[in-house]
Amino acid sequence: MNIKINGETKDLGDLDSQTPLLWVLRDELNLVGTKYGCGISQCGACTILVDNVAVKSCSYPVASVGNAEVTTIEGLAGLNGELNAVQKAWVDLDVAQCGYCQSGQVMAAEALLRENPNPSDEEIDQAMATNICRCGTYVRIREAIKTAATQLATEAGGDAR
Repeated sequence: MNIKINGETKDLGDLDSQTPLLWVLRDELNLVGTKYGCGISQCGACTILVDNVAVKSCSYPVASVGNAEVTTIEGLAGLNGELNAVQKAWVDLDVAQCGYCQSGQVMAAEALLRENPNPSDEEIDQAMATNICRCGTYVRIREAIKTAATQLATEAGGDAR
């Protein structure tokens, strides 16, 4: 079985096709930025992108990936290590406190901005409602998403709200 992840194809050998993608990432591919939280798709700590859609990897069988492109937190930065707009906004606005949920939060925000590059506060809140932050940094999360949207619009030559 092969998986296309962060721009590379990886051979998973004869791994059980029902293995949750989270454990494939962490245990087989040593991509440990994606975190285990609840194991039942309720907290969002394990959020990754499958063809640009936010997916909870703790309950997503690796076989469900098929030929899709998987992106993890490790795959967002540029080849030279430069943070992407969402990651940069997260750092600039000091979003994280404990940080445990933040890779999932960043990935959910990335999925939102790929689908809706100029979300309203309500759209942000709705899209991010599937990701829990025990530290309660929701106000900073919303501001970071708006900052990233503005940065992306500027880079594209457009205007954000």
